[in-house]
Amino acid sequence: MTVVVFAGGTRPLRRVLAAIPAGAIVVAADRGVDHALALGLRVDVAVGDFDSISPAGLAELERSRARVERHPVAKDACDLELALDLALSFRPDRVLLVGGAGGRLDHLLEELLLLAAEAYAGIELDAQLGRAVVHVVRGERVLAGRVGELVSLFAVHGVATGVVTEGLVYPRARAAVSQTSSPHARRASRCRAALSSRCGRAAASSSARARSGCSSPRRRECVSSGASVRTSSCRSAAIGSCACSRSRRRR
Repeated sequence: MTVVVFAGGTRPLRRVLAAIPAGAIVVAADRGVDHALALGLRVDVAVGDFDSISPAGLAELERSRARVERHPVAKDACDLELALDLALSFRPDRVLLVGGAGGRLDHLLEELLLLAAEAYAGIELDAQLGRAVVHVVRGERVLAGRVGELVSLFAVHGVATGVVTEGLVYPRARAAVSQTSSPHARRASRCRAALSSRCGRAAASSSARARSGCSSPRRRECVSSGASVRTSSCRSAAIGSCACSRSRRRR
């Protein structure tokens, strides 16, 4: 089962609808309610302090009898964190975060760091942020995209060691990638690419099938139409993002 979490901030692109599976539960954080409604979706649960949602959004929540969890403005957790925690209560196999591009830099960083938090280690996490597709890599992931798409790997909460990539123009073999590594753009050499790393959490873009475990903070790979990602059980995480990929994933 997939739970889709709509973040507040800027409005997501309409193309995100193609990435939302039928029957997914929709959780919205504050203004994320407006974003979900604008795409023609029904909000199942809304959470936050609701200091930025529109009056029309609040009215629609009441009309549809959606579940609403209201929190004070002065709180330790941000609205998005509350929404992700709420998503876990449904015991999903996968959570897809939907947000827009642009907006405040601190909000974007907050979204990416939250995705790689240890609290969400037990589920598959992806994000569609504007035109970028982000995948959190723990264990093994299978991703798909188009030949020539750019994939970036970011190490989160630690250094990635034993990073292995296959199917890229410049493959890596048991490389170590730190959080301060500079970006290296690569193109896919074939339809499938694989990335793997011995430990850590990483994020990778959806344009390849990659195996990766601990990942580099800024390692870009232009990949082919498919890639698999495998990560092991270290404490760091990897996040991968692709600026223009369409992710075809197994659900």
